[in-house]
Amino acid sequence: MDAVWLEWAALILKGAVGLLVSGHALLYKREARSALLWLLVVWFLPVAGALLYLLIGINRLQRRAQRLRAVAALPLLTRDADNDQTAALATDDLGGLARLVGQATGQPLLAGNRIEPLVNGEQAYPAMLEAIAQAERSIALATYIFDREGIGDAFVKALLAAQRRGVATRILIDDVYVRLVRGSAFKFLKGAGLRVASFNPPVIPARLHAVNLRNHRKLLIIDGRVGFTGGINIHQPYWRPDQPTQAFRELHFRVEGPVVRQMAETFADDWHFTANERLGTDFWGATPLEPVGRALARGIEAGPDETLERLRWVFLGALSVARRRVSIWTPYFVPDQSLLAALSAAALRGVEVDILTPVENNHPLVQWAGRAHYWQVLEHGARIWERPGPFDHSKLMIVDGRWACLGSANWDPRSLRLNFEFNLEVYDDELARRLDALFQDARREASLVTAEQLRAQPLPARLRDGAARLLSPML
Repeated sequence: MDAVWLEWAALILKGAVGLLVSGHALLYKREARSALLWLLVVWFLPVAGALLYLLIGINRLQRRAQRLRAVAALPLLTRDADNDQTAALATDDLGGLARLVGQATGQPLLAGNRIEPLVNGEQAYPAMLEAIAQAERSIALATYIFDREGIGDAFVKALLAAQRRGVATRILIDDVYVRLVRGSAFKFLKGAGLRVASFNPPVIPARLHAVNLRNHRKLLIIDGRVGFTGGINIHQPYWRPDQPTQAFRELHFRVEGPVVRQMAETFADDWHFTANERLGTDFWGATPLEPVGRALARGIEAGPDETLERLRWVFLGALSVARRRVSIWTPYFVPDQSLLAALSAAALRGVEVDILTPVENNHPLVQWAGRAHYWQVLEHGARIWERPGPFDHSKLMIVDGRWACLGSANWDPRSLRLNFEFNLEVYDDELARRLDALFQDARREASLVTAEQLRAQPLPARLRDGAARLLSPML
């Protein structure tokens, strides 16, 4: 009798847990397919499925971030709403895109910026180190990876020298690489007395979903006036003075002008979220940033909190307004169905759509999943180019030689849903032409992927790619 009662109790408990988890998935999962997948997992694996959902199916950081930022807004940095230039583009072909991004971000489009491309570590690192050496008031650095060795040693020395000069310094490193990379500079920097924090450390170190919800932003802000952003980490593979032709390729950018304030605002939010310290005008400086160039620019802060879906809207909006040419440069190309449809629609309208990605990826599973989508991109006229040689980590989108989106985000679900990212949208014909020239130079080194090549792949490779595609939402 006792055994029968226990069986019934276990059955009722499983059913109750299944109903609770299913209800949560039905109410809070944005995509029907995701909700359906979790329902199947929960009911076919009653105990394991519920535990798996509790571990990786709930975006706890989204709720935590919303609560913290709701009660701790930062009125310290002006948003320059009176200087919003979105209306100035109202009659332009790109006016609708400017309005979309403004509505999505709540940020003004600011005039008077100068943005300089820095190609690869050989240009980016010296420029960043020089700026640190010239800092007088403050240094704010956010990075996904910060190695202690190689080029990282030069950054450590530069930051320590700045501290000795009395420069206020704040360093934010994502926790995954603090814990998982043996050569992380985190402990050394902290031991040297610098103000350093790790973003989103897990309460339980072995927690499975700790690999998600990472701070993937790359921001360096000097004296609240000069900024650097893009895709480069402080990481040895980007710096190979012994073999420069083997170093990772990358695009990074030096930024001056009013939009640097939006970069500072993003860092200030992340720092307060992590270290519970407000960085105000005493850190950044109270003097307004004067115009220094001709670019209209706006920061795009995106992440799995209240900023979810922003970058997807930006990419979709840019594809919808394109009239002549779209150039996409990304190391990880794993588009979802909405992006696939937008790419196809643009190509069907007669827009030249070119996507440039590496032949060899540093994450094979991501590359396999991406290649499983290739045929859907090619069937309506978009083109994919694979660049050989050292890994190309560049991230860029250019529309009609007039608009550019640059920063830390990739064309994959991790950047669009799971990580915190920072990009800039820029309206500047001259900059767009320079970036387009860089894109075309890189494309000339690449090979065009054809439908015939895809069909000629061995069956095991196609099955491997198709299986990897099933994991796309988590890559």
